[in-house]
Amino acid sequence: MSQRHIPGLVPSPITPKSLAQSLRLSDPCWDTDGQTLGWLEGRSDRGVVVVQRMDEDSPRDLTTDISVRAMVGYGGGDFTLSHGYAYYVGQDEQRIYRQPLRGGPASPITPGFGAASTPVVSPGGDWVAYVHSYDEVDSIALVPADGSAWPVRLTVGRDFYMQPAWHPSGERLAWVEWDHPNMPWDGSELRLAQLSSPDQGLPYVIESTTLAGGRETGIFQPVFSPDGRYLYYVSDESGWGHIHRHDFKDGSAIALTSGEVEYGTPAWVQGMRTLSVDGDGTLYAVRSEANFHTLVSISPGGEYTDLRDVHAGVNVLQAPAASPARPKVAAVGSSGNQPPRVLLFDLEARGYRQSILRRATGENVPAEDLANAQPFSWKSFDGEEAHGILYLPPEGAIEDDAVPPIVVHIHGGPTSAALPAWNPQAQFFATRGYAVLLVNYRGSTGYGREYMKKLHGYWGIYDVKDAEFGVRALGERGLADAHKAIIFGGSAGGFTVWQSLVEIPGFYKAGVCMFGVSNMFTLAADTHKFESRYLDSLLGPLPEASAVYRERSPIFHADKIQDPVAVFQGDIDRIVPREQSDSIVASLKARNVPHEYHIYEGEGHGWRKTETVDHFYNAVDRFLRERVIFA
Repeated sequence: MSQRHIPGLVPSPITPKSLAQSLRLSDPCWDTDGQTLGWLEGRSDRGVVVVQRMDEDSPRDLTTDISVRAMVGYGGGDFTLSHGYAYYVGQDEQRIYRQPLRGGPASPITPGFGAASTPVVSPGGDWVAYVHSYDEVDSIALVPADGSAWPVRLTVGRDFYMQPAWHPSGERLAWVEWDHPNMPWDGSELRLAQLSSPDQGLPYVIESTTLAGGRETGIFQPVFSPDGRYLYYVSDESGWGHIHRHDFKDGSAIALTSGEVEYGTPAWVQGMRTLSVDGDGTLYAVRSEANFHTLVSISPGGEYTDLRDVHAGVNVLQAPAASPARPKVAAVGSSGNQPPRVLLFDLEARGYRQSILRRATGENVPAEDLANAQPFSWKSFDGEEAHGILYLPPEGAIEDDAVPPIVVHIHGGPTSAALPAWNPQAQFFATRGYAVLLVNYRGSTGYGREYMKKLHGYWGIYDVKDAEFGVRALGERGLADAHKAIIFGGSAGGFTVWQSLVEIPGFYKAGVCMFGVSNMFTLAADTHKFESRYLDSLLGPLPEASAVYRERSPIFHADKIQDPVAVFQGDIDRIVPREQSDSIVASLKARNVPHEYHIYEGEGHGWRKTETVDHFYNAVDRFLRERVIFA
């Protein structure tokens, strides 16, 4: 076998430098005229830019001096377009700015204290409602669209708020709210408020009521029909996240969808959406089946249409945005072997038409030279089924009789999921001759509420065992070499790396851990507000569950770790502080366990700088060659 076909040593077209230079595309959004489309582009450490495209014109940068990034919780809800203006949150001061789309400077409309997110403009263009957090007190706030008066709180008193949405009359506002110890997917409420119509001053809440949800039902994304009759939202009360419709005419609420599919997603960040309504009242939604996506439409009369043909070759669609003026939908789409694109679907054209408005990369690598994403399921240690996404080396990358080593990729969250979307890490490894298994262990989303709740009380057990038995299944089916498995993950996924190396030493040939949780006690004490009670469900409330916290904290069992591990940490990470990595690395060092530790200055919970991304992938490639391929 020639060296160019040896698994792990295959020359790859996916270079560290190319990964460092790719764009992060997100959040397409239409102006109220239905002609102007905007989206966000993350450009390495140069910040996030609002890009706009007027009708058929070429895209241009709108924000040049202000990096756009909202920072309530994990962020999200960075900007919107309305009535000829962009409204966005500046990263440094967390103020909301207003900027004319046809040219002109940005002006702040909120003061610079606390953090702001998810600005939504009233139908008349007079007011901006938004989520605000200051000194760990969250609220829905309201400010004049021109910033001519001090903001006021519309509602306060719950621990968290998200996804405010205006009724077309401008006299009602809907949002989602919830309290500790729940996360929004555990249990949340859809609230509807009646607002005053003052001759002077700002509107205020006259009364509000709960329309749906509760402590055992997750609610996601309210959106009104343009005539104001209906309020759509996603509820998982049936065990799956389905679209519901509240009818203001008769007060009824019905489910519009059914089956073992999902129309919602865990709201890890503000501003997420899977639903959008066009100007004619047609609802567009992303249906997820085993985390593979399909665009669908539901007419005002309830007619359901599968639109998968319009996005053929695209497995994952994010943030669909329907034009208020024309039957067009924009979204960010990708698949296992297609990098993200800002796509525009013209649903009026005969046979439909798809246009590409922006590409995240130069797409210089042919699809056939990349790995495909495919669903993969297996039986775990207790006979229950676990799921994942599998990438095998592209055809011809390795010899037919060669058996590739395995990279077992553990997603973060842990209440999240690996999707069959463009995954640069999976491609980096697969094109070098590795098999890559993205593990959607029990507790992951996309497979129903019961599957998601399996992890309650079992974090550090099901994730560890499901990953282990995924490796065994790959080996038994002859798809990969189970004796050359690498476990790889960051944040919550990094915890599973540590816990796996503790619980099953010698099973993995090596580990790669990025900002991984090692001490559950300090995580509960030091993490940000959004996740400060997350462990109540995953492990149990303190102090009653202190024995479980000690049992599931790898730092207290680090003496069991014997396998080589590469550790990566940002020095200003506020989600998983550096001490989490420092402490366990100190144990490795004291016991001479083979390891390397890389600390990146100025980096937080993930890599943004070009030089960091480049260094990270080069370091991982070298480490695995030394510890796995040549070991």
